[in-house]
Amino acid sequence: MQYCCYLSRRLNQLSSHDPLWKRHCKKYWLISEEEKSQRNQSWKAIFISTYSDLGRYIRYYATLKKAWDDLEKYLGQRCPRMIGSLKESVREEDLDAVEAQIGCKLPDDYRCSFRIHNGQKLVVPGLMGSMALSNHYRSEDLLDIDTAAGGFQQRLGLKQCLPLTFCIHTGLSQYMALESVEGRNKYEIFYQCPDQMARNPSAIDMFITGTSYLEWFTSYVNKVVTGGYPIIRDQIFRYVHDKECVATTGDITVSVSTSFLPELSSVHPPHYFFTYRIRIEMSKDALPEKACQLDSRYWRITNAKGDVEEVQGPGVVGEFPIISPGRVYEYTSCTTFSTTSGYMEGYYTFHCLYYKDKFFNVTIPRFHMVCPTFKVSTARMVSRDVVETNHNEYAVDEDEDSTDTDEYEDRRRVLDIPAPSGRCPRHT
Repeated sequence: MQYCCYLSRRLNQLSSHDPLWKRHCKKYWLISEEEKSQRNQSWKAIFISTYSDLGRYIRYYATLKKAWDDLEKYLGQRCPRMIGSLKESVREEDLDAVEAQIGCKLPDDYRCSFRIHNGQKLVVPGLMGSMALSNHYRSEDLLDIDTAAGGFQQRLGLKQCLPLTFCIHTGLSQYMALESVEGRNKYEIFYQCPDQMARNPSAIDMFITGTSYLEWFTSYVNKVVTGGYPIIRDQIFRYVHDKECVATTGDITVSVSTSFLPELSSVHPPHYFFTYRIRIEMSKDALPEKACQLDSRYWRITNAKGDVEEVQGPGVVGEFPIISPGRVYEYTSCTTFSTTSGYMEGYYTFHCLYYKDKFFNVTIPRFHMVCPTFKVSTARMVSRDVVETNHNEYAVDEDEDSTDTDEYEDRRRVLDIPAPSGRCPRHT
C-alpha cells in the first residue's frame, strides 16, 4: 500500500511537471514561447484549456494550423490583398448548427480548418487558384461555412455533396461528398462534369481532386508555398511545371508549365482541355549581336493512342517577339485531346537581327498533359441502353484532336493577363 501511495504521488508530480506539457503544447497546438508568455499561464494550463476547446481535432490541428500559417506568411509578402479576404474562425456551435441544417456530419479535418479560418469572402482573386486564357477566366474562392451550407446538394447526381470552392465567373465548384453515394467515396473531393451524352441531368461524371479535406488542402498549400504554382499579378495560377520541361539552344532557354481545365472538359464525349504557359528567355550573358526575332513555330502533337499531328504557323499569338540578352517573353495557349493524355514538342524558328539572312531553330521541350483521375456517373449505367440505342445519333470521332492552338493563344504576355469573362472561344 505504501508503495502504491508513493507511485501515485510520483505520477502526480510528473503530471504537473511543466516541461512535459510544453512539448505537447508545441506538438499538438503549435503554441510558441511568445504566445505562452502573453497568456501568462503554465504549459499545463494552456494544454488543458486548448484541449477543452479543440480536443476533438488533436489529430489534425497542428497540420492544418501550420498549413494556414505558411500560406498566410507566403501570400502576405506576395498577395496581401488575398490575405485580407480571409474570414475569422467559427465556433463549435456554428459548425454544429450547419450539420443540423444539412442533415449530415462534417468531417473533423474540415471542421478543424474552419476553426482556424472560415474560408474567405467572395472576391477576386480567389484563394484556391486562378486560370486565364484570351476570353476565359476562372478564380476559385474557398467558401465560408454558411455559403457552403447554402449550396449543399440533395439533387440526383450530386446527392449529399457540399461545395468547397466557387468561381463567380464560371459557376465552377469543387464538391466534397459527405456520404458514399452515387459511386463516390465518403469525403472525396471533385469537380462535377455533366455527361453530355446520357440524356439524363443526373448523369454527372467527376474529376477527382482529393481523397480528404486534409490531403486536398495541405497538398494545395504545399504547391503554393514551395513555388510550385506561380504568382502572377497578385494571383495564384495553377500551372504545374515539370523541371524536365526545359530545353536550352545556344543562349535561349524554353520552359513549359501546364494545367488541366475541368470546366472546359468532358468525359462523355471525350474532350480534355489543357492550357500551357511558355517562357522564352535569352541569357543575360549573351552577346548583343545574339538578339533575334521569332518567325514561326512547329508543333508535333501526339495523343495517348500514338496518333501524331504536325503543325506549322507564323509567329506565336499573332506576335513575332524580339529576344535580346536578359529579356523574357511569356505567353499562354491551349489545346484539347480526345484521349486522357498526350504530349507536345517542337521548335521555334528565329532569325538574327544583326545577320538577317541567318536562321536557326530553338527546341521546345516535350511536355506531357494528363487529366486527373475521373469517375463515370452511376446514372450512365441506368441510361446505357438508351445511349446504345441512339449510338449513331451521338457518335463521336475520338481521333479528332485539336490542331494548331496558337490562334487561341493569349495575345498578351502572361504578366499582363487581364481578367476576361466567358468561355474559351474554342467552345463558342
